[in-house]
Amino acid sequence: MVIIPKPNKPAYNNPKSFHLIILLNTIGKLIKKVIAERLQFYIIKNNFIHPSQLGSLKFKSTTDAGIALTHVIQSGWVKNKTTSILAFHIAQFFPSLNHHLLTLFLTKADLDPKVTSFFKDFLVRRRTNYVWNKFSSLTYEVNVGVGQGSTLSPILSTLYLFSLLYILEKCLKILNIPVSLIFFVDDSLFIS
Repeated sequence: MVIIPKPNKPAYNNPKSFHLIILLNTIGKLIKKVIAERLQFYIIKNNFIHPSQLGSLKFKSTTDAGIALTHVIQSGWVKNKTTSILAFHIAQFFPSLNHHLLTLFLTKADLDPKVTSFFKDFLVRRRTNYVWNKFSSLTYEVNVGVGQGSTLSPILSTLYLFSLLYILEKCLKILNIPVSLIFFVDDSLFIS
């Protein structure tokens, strides 16, 4: 991993002021990109993506998120209602994903057992070290998270949120709270 400072921070004496980016070789990136593409295809085919999840998916973009938001606002205007929006970011989302839970979601997505087995192997016994300028740390085992710089991270993260979004949507319905959701991986909107 390489430590990169986040832009426009008042001070850089806090770990939250930095991104941890995983660097991979070109072949590894290409293989992971192919796996991510196939995984996305199967997950969408099996309806394992929540409709409000617009981030990191083919044929869904920030433009689509803007169109969805505009639709919700204009639908409210037709009913003479105002719209409130709560935007939030899930801090430390990528490095905090639980591998066991992620593997369970891969199994629930009805993927071939070989694919699930591949990810079980991919997610365990991972090691990393931190590099900052000329300093390189010792190597540590990593048993949570997906690397933020990896091409697999966005689709794995989207899969990780699937159940949460349906549970959240169901709770909002039960409580009769009229809220629409728009998720863009770890950045989200609650619209009421």
